[in-house]
Amino acid sequence: MKAKIHRPIEGTIKTVTVSMTPSGRYFASVLTEVEGDNPPSNTDGNVIGIDLGLKDFAIVNDGVKTSKFANPKHLAKHERNLKRKQRKLDRKEKGSKSRDNARKLVARVHERVSNVRQDYLHKLSRKLVDENQVIVVESLNTLGMVRNHKLAASISDVGWGMFVNFLSYKLEFEGKVLVEIDRWFPSSKLCSNCHYQVKEMPLEVREWTCPSCGTHHDRDGNASANIRAEGIRILSVSGTGTAADGGEVRPKLGRKSKLRHSPAKSEAHAVLKVSDG
Repeated sequence: MKAKIHRPIEGTIKTVTVSMTPSGRYFASVLTEVEGDNPPSNTDGNVIGIDLGLKDFAIVNDGVKTSKFANPKHLAKHERNLKRKQRKLDRKEKGSKSRDNARKLVARVHERVSNVRQDYLHKLSRKLVDENQVIVVESLNTLGMVRNHKLAASISDVGWGMFVNFLSYKLEFEGKVLVEIDRWFPSSKLCSNCHYQVKEMPLEVREWTCPSCGTHHDRDGNASANIRAEGIRILSVSGTGTAADGGEVRPKLGRKSKLRHSPAKSEAHAVLKVSDG
């Protein structure tokens, strides 16, 4: 059979699984065995905190600056084409060959959306993994979030869970570390400068000024800075530590829930600078 092989197959082939997509395309998934183990985890290096959102897909703080990566909104770009093909499908007679062809056209649009989404997430996760040693993210309850009918389509389209999975296995393969902090950690409500915690922070509030120190915050940039600092704190408490170049580790303020994170397997020297605020 003719096949497009996008990269050389390494190792001993154990199994090959052939599957067909709803659009009628065939794929072969090849499982191989490669000698050697992944390198041991090491936390000594650059640390970033990532706040995932809808307006911007990822807001990244490295302790010095904040970078924003746009939300491509893949489904919205193909929505008009998808609706047109779905209307054609609805007009076809059930059980007819023309209806089956129309169904495949709809499936191809969904497949195209899925492919461009995965391509974007793979490229972004590869960039962040290549540039950093430790990546800190929030553990998000995506299934609970999609119950909000106004945001369900946008949340499903953005692919937060897939992105974190891509980060996880790429980091592990290179001996790097992913830290997941508790979803209830008040990253948006804390001032990253003086650590004052406000009581409420509605979603529509995108910028705010700390009533304690007067620092003006971009909501998402402030959250990513707090996520990074909390990840550093978790590593230091767990005994792995991190050099954490650029930025301070905030003191134990504003934490109201237990924190969980992926295990870091090896130890690294900790140079932690704690502020008195």
